[in-house]
Amino acid sequence: MSNKTALICGVSGQDGSLLAKALLNKGYNVHGASRDAELASFQNLETLGILEHVTTHSMSLKDFRSVQTVLEDTEPDEVYNLSGQSSVGLSFDQPLETIESIVIGSLNLLEACRGLDSAPRLYFAGSGECYGNVKPESPANEETAFRPVSPYGVAKAAAHWQVASHRSAFGLFACSGILFNHESELRPRRFVTKKIVQAACDIARGSSEKLILGDVSIKRDWGWAPEYVEAMWLMLQQDTPDDYVISTGESHSLGEFVERVFAYLNLDWQEYTEFDKALLRASEISENYSDPWKAKNQLGWAATVRFDELIGKLVRAELAKKV
Repeated sequence: MSNKTALICGVSGQDGSLLAKALLNKGYNVHGASRDAELASFQNLETLGILEHVTTHSMSLKDFRSVQTVLEDTEPDEVYNLSGQSSVGLSFDQPLETIESIVIGSLNLLEACRGLDSAPRLYFAGSGECYGNVKPESPANEETAFRPVSPYGVAKAAAHWQVASHRSAFGLFACSGILFNHESELRPRRFVTKKIVQAACDIARGSSEKLILGDVSIKRDWGWAPEYVEAMWLMLQQDTPDDYVISTGESHSLGEFVERVFAYLNLDWQEYTEFDKALLRASEISENYSDPWKAKNQLGWAATVRFDELIGKLVRAELAKKV
C-alpha cells in the first residue's frame, strides 16, 4: 500500500472518479479539484461510495494563481490532469472554451508544477481524437502524426506537445496518455454511447421513444474506463516519463454498437432508431484505429474487456438503476 498523495484535476468526471477509487484502493491520500467544490455535486464520487474519502478543492485551471495555491496546499506526489471541456461534439459550438480549458489549463498546471521545490509527476489526459482519420492497415501509435478534425482534437494535440516540451526543456516527469474511447456507467447522456444504452433500456422497459442518431458508419475503438485509469497510474510509476496509446486495438462501427446493445435486450434496433442529419458534425472522424503495443510491452498493460463484454457491462448497469 502506498503513502503517496495524488491530486486529480477533474475529479468529478468519469475518469476522475474512477481514478480516485483506484488510487484510494492503493492507499493514496487523494485530493480532487473542481471549479467550485462547494457547489459541485460530485455525483460520481457518491455513486462509487468514495466521496467522504476524497478531499475536494476549488480550482480553475484557467487561473494560474488558483492552480498554484492548490498545489502548494496539497503537496502532491502525483498530479492527474483530467480536466477541461470533454465533449467532441460540444467543441464545435464552444471552440474557445475548449481551447482555453484544455490548452491554457494544461500550461498553467505545467508551469505551477515546475515552480514547486519538488515537482510532482504529472499525467495529462490526451486523446485518440488527435490523430483524425486512421486506416486499419496503419493503426495509430505514438509516432503517428496528429491530424485532428475537431476543436477538441486540436486542443488535445496542442496540450500534448506542451507536455512534451516541458518534459524536454525543464526535466519534468510528465506523461500523456493518448486514450481512445473508453466507457462506463458514469458517462453522462451527452455521450452517444450513454444515449444509446439508456434509450434501449427505456424501450425494453416499455417506453415508446425512438433513438435518434446521426452517422452510424463511424468506427471507434471502445474500451472499459476502469481499466484505462490503471494505465494512467502505471505511466507515473515508470523510471522514465513517456507517452502511450491506450486502447483495445479493435474498432467497431457505431451501427455495430447500437445493434449489439439492442440485441442484448432481445430487440431489433432498426425498429426503434431514426436518423437526423442535424446530428451530423461539421467535421467527423470516419475511421479510428490504434496500436497499443507500447503500453503492453513497456507498462505491462493491456485491455481485457472487449466489445461484447463492454456492452454487457453498460446495459446491466443501466438496467440496475432505479427508475
